[in-house]
Formats: sequence, structure tokens, C-alpha cells
Amino acid sequence: MSTGASVRLRTKLLLLEPEFRGATHHMWRAEGLLPRYRTYLCTMHAVIRASVPLMELALDRLRGRAASGDPLAAPLAGYLAEHIREEEGHDAWLLEDLRAAGGAGEDALGPLPSPLIASLVGSQYYWIEHHHPVALLGYIAVLEGYAPAPGLTDHIARRTGLPAAALRTVREHSVLDTEHLDELYALLDRLPLGRGREAAVAVSALHSLDALTRLFVRLGRSAPAPSPRGAGPVSPMGVTP
Repeated sequence: MSTGASVRLRTKLLLLEPEFRGATHHMWRAEGLLPRYRTYLCTMHAVIRASVPLMELALDRLRGRAASGDPLAAPLAGYLAEHIREEEGHDAWLLEDLRAAGGAGEDALGPLPSPLIASLVGSQYYWIEHHHPVALLGYIAVLEGYAPAPGLTDHIARRTGLPAAALRTVREHSVLDTEHLDELYALLDRLPLGRGREAAVAVSALHSLDALTRLFVRLGRSAPAPSPRGAGPVSPMGVTP
């Protein structure tokens, strides 16, 4: 029995999951969590503020492809237009969380984003402009598929004493991203991708998960990290039961 594009993508991503889970498990350890959480909010703001602009760029490029008869253009454009509406304002949530956690907006807005963030986000600009906007689906699959686990909000609150107002992004995305991922996988199975376009989605997703893992390793580097493959079974964002 043949499998759909979504199953094939998930199977590929499983190869990188042990390293990702080890990195997140270490990042969310109790020791020094409050300042590390503020740094996490700044880092994710640098990533998430690019989400809508990336989708808008892809949507604009798809209009030209629709005129030339690209069969992916119309369904992909419809998905992106809806997803833009769903993701608008999420970068503002991160700034609000940061202020409620004792930080300042300038902590996120002032510094130059790291090369790791540029690698994660910037690759998508390149592939949209110089290959095909469909590659962005691999990036979205990783951000939605490796979102905060449901137990992470309580874990952070217990370990830091932060109020609910400082945890909105983690709390909301632990619910929203599961629904969004289902929509994305359904789209992948409907699209007439062909081998080349499906490979573009997979390369984008694998690069994104690798870059996100390296970013989280950096966030958790205030103490020696354990071997990722020896971290044991943990949830996708590293919160043990």
C-alpha cells in the first residue's frame, strides 16, 4: 500500500528527533530556567516575527506561478492566505510574555539575530525566491510539529513562579499547532507534488529541524549538555511526565 507525502515526511523527520528531544529536554531543565526562558522568548521572537513575511513573500511569488499554469500555485496560495490570518500577531504575544517575565521589548528587538536564526529563517527566503515556494511547507511542518508540549506551561510556571501572563505563547501554541499541523499534512497529501517538489519540502523540513535543534542546544548551553541519544523517552519539547 502506498503512503502519502505527509507520512513520508514524518518518517524522515524521525531520524533527527532524538537530537532535538535531547536538546529541548536539557534546555527546559529547572536549573537557571527563569533567565533562560527570557532568552528563549527573545530567540523565538526573532524566528516568529519572520513567519508572516515569509508566507506573504511565498504568496506573492505564487501569483506569478499561477499565471504560468503551475498546478501547485492555487491550492498552496489558498492555504497560505488562511495561515497568514492564523499566525498574525503571534510575535506580539512573545513581547508581551517577555515583559510579563521581567524582560523588556528591547531585549528582543535590539540585538542582531544570531547566525543560527539566519540559517533557520533565511534559507526559506532563498528557496522561495530561487526554487519554489512549496519548500516553505517543510519549514512550517517543523515549527508546527515541534511546538511546545502540553505540559510545558505548568513546568515553567512551577520552576520559575511566573504568572500566566508570561506564558501565553507556550500555552496557546501547545494547542493551536496540533490543529495547524493536521491541516498542513492534509494539504501535503492533496497537492500534486511530484518527486522533485516533495524532495524540496523534505530538504526544507530536515534543514529546519536541524537548525532548530542547534538553536536550542545553544540556548541550553549554560551547563554541559547530556548526550542527546541518552536522554531517554521525552515529549517533543523535552518535558518529562
